[in-house]
Order: sequence, then C-alpha cells, then structure tokens
Amino acid sequence: MTQFKKVVLAYSGGLDTSVIIPWLKENYGCEVIAVSADVGQGSELDGLEEKALKTGASKLYIEHLADEFAEDFIIPTVKAGAVYEGKYLLGTSFARPLIAKRIVEIAKAEGADAICHGCTGKGNDQVRFELTIKAFAPDMAIIAPWRIWDLKSREDEIAYAEAHDVPLKITRETNYSKDKNMWHLSHEGLDLEDPANEPMYDKILELGVSPEKAPDHPSYVTVSFEKGVPTAVDGVKMKPADLIWKLNELGGANGIGITDLVENRLVGMKSRGVYETPGGTILYFAHEQLESLCLDKETMHYKQQVALKFADLVYNGQWYTPLREALSAFVDSTQEYVTGEVKLKLYKGNVIGAGTTSPYSLYSMEVATFDEDEVYNQKDSEGFINLFGLPLKVRAQMLAKQGR
Repeated sequence: MTQFKKVVLAYSGGLDTSVIIPWLKENYGCEVIAVSADVGQGSELDGLEEKALKTGASKLYIEHLADEFAEDFIIPTVKAGAVYEGKYLLGTSFARPLIAKRIVEIAKAEGADAICHGCTGKGNDQVRFELTIKAFAPDMAIIAPWRIWDLKSREDEIAYAEAHDVPLKITRETNYSKDKNMWHLSHEGLDLEDPANEPMYDKILELGVSPEKAPDHPSYVTVSFEKGVPTAVDGVKMKPADLIWKLNELGGANGIGITDLVENRLVGMKSRGVYETPGGTILYFAHEQLESLCLDKETMHYKQQVALKFADLVYNGQWYTPLREALSAFVDSTQEYVTGEVKLKLYKGNVIGAGTTSPYSLYSMEVATFDEDEVYNQKDSEGFINLFGLPLKVRAQMLAKQGR
C-alpha cells in the first residue's frame, strides 16, 4: 500500500468508522485525525472524543454545521421540490457534500496527505464524498477501506472491533445500518434487506411513532413562508434549523413521514430502506400547497420537470456542480412571490391541507366561482375549444377521407 503520514477520517462513531481508526494505524502506520460533523444528530455525538482517542485517533474535530446544513442545503432542496423517485426526501444525500467540504478544509489546514471515509463500495455515499473531495482538493489521495480490506460484512467488522477492544453501541441483533441528521433517520440491513418483510416499526422508529400509535385526534400547525423559505411555525419566527426540529416533534408525534422504499442506487443495484422524515414531509407538503396558489401554470409545470433533475443531482452527489448551481438560480427566481401561510392538519400519518393564504395568490374567486359573475364570458370558451381542437378535427377529417 502507498504509505501516508497523516490521514483525516470522516468519523461518525458508527460501526464502519469505529473500526477504521485502528485499521488505518495497523495498515499505514499513520496519524489519524477524526472529523465528526454535527448536522443535528443529537446524542450520537456523546462520548465521541473519548472513543476516537481511545481507539487511536490523535484528535477529534466536532464541526457544528446544523445551521449551514439547514439554510444552504435543506431549504434550497425544499424550494426546488426535489424528491428522488417520488418518495425519498434526500436526507443522507445532501448532508454528504457539506460534510466532505468541511473535511477537505480541515485536511488542508492539518497538512494531511489523504482523506479516508467509511462508505461501502456498494453504496451512494462513496460517490457523494469523493465528488466533493475532487471538487475542492483534486489532488488529494482518498482511502476507502471497504474497497480494499479483508472485512466482507458488518459481522466481520463487529468481530474486528471486538478483537481490537473498540467499543460499540450495537450488537449483532441490532446491527441496522443507520444515518441520522436533523432532517431524517434511515434504516437499512438485517430483516429490511428482504422487501417481502414488513418493517418492525415498533423496533426501529426513533423520530416518532407509527400511525397506529398516533393520537386519535388531529393536530393543527401553520407554517409561514417568505420567498419560498419557511420562517415561522404557528406565528413564532424561527431560523430554519429550529423550525425543522419543531416540525420533527409535531410530525413524529402524529406518525408523519415514515417511508418504506426500494430505490435505485447510483451504482446500479436496488436497495430497500425505511426513512423517517417527519418535519421534512410537513415542510414539502406545505411548500407545495403554497406554490399551487402563487405560481402560474407554465412555471409550475416546468419547475416540476426541473425538480426531477435537481433530485438526481443531489442523490448522485453532484451538489458542487455548475448545473446544480444553475438550477438553484432558476428555482430562486420562481420563489419571488411564494410568500404566505399554510395551515395543515396532522392525523395518523397524514398531512392534510387546512387552508392557504398569500398576498400574491393567483387564485381569483371572482373568476373561478360557480355563481354569477361579471368578469368571465363563458361564450369565449367556444372559440378557444375550436382552435385548441383544430388539429384533432383536421386529422379526423383526413382519416374519414381514407375510409379509416
């Protein structure tokens, strides 16, 4: 193996990165500097410094990135309406570029000659991390142990950890692969690997309850937006991070945002996972409700097409690309008048619209009413239909002449 003197490791304290510290020292004899990003995962950061140092790291950086994550990654994606394959709200996807960029900055400051991550060779995260590293440190060496070591499974990793006295919070029976941040919590592996198995929600849910265990009465919440950005919950102004945490609390209590998904990974295979995104589900729904009031038809429909591409870019780790930046510029221009309030009813896993208002609403009761009005001449529709249907009429006349 190429030898390195100082390696910066993307460190979560989970199974993969916990065993990587002793593995790096064993195989490279290098100094290992661990970097953990606080993107709102809460108690998962507890005890990380002691654990990292005990297992061989020379130091641990804990970078507090929750506000940047919410403002510069989550909100732009919500404004875009980007959803991967109709279900996935991109919780892991858009956290990785932010984390990787900060790791590059630390690696440069520390004079490191390599960056290491714990992503598997089967997953999407390896791409997300490495594309960002290439964008900001194109000549930096990258170590991906899963692509080169002899450990072939999470079971092997647990055995390695036990042999090297690496403390773990999981057991062989609770060995789900998880990723948690302020936006979501994902669960993969074990019984979830078989799509035929119903998820054991009582066993795995952490951000909320199942719809069956949600209250038998609805909860109401009002979300305020200014130019597409959520600014308040029930009239209380909040920064995006606090607003997301508040909606997580409300959504989780009402069984909102649980998604069982078989998705197409970037590397070609399908994977199955359960995602918890309570606040995000509320926020997407609220934003969509407001846009339906404030965007004209052509802009809305074209933006829906853009949302598909935006979701692919985020999912594929292409955040720091000219195209994603250009699409964000387009999205921002569409949000100029997306301002107003959206009232929602939360009930047993469902988010239900309960009224939307905006000073920039394009909805006109006077025009749309079924009652008598003086602004719409219904006779005008006859000429419109004749012109709109002219291609169909001409084609039908042609077919009639052909006897078909």
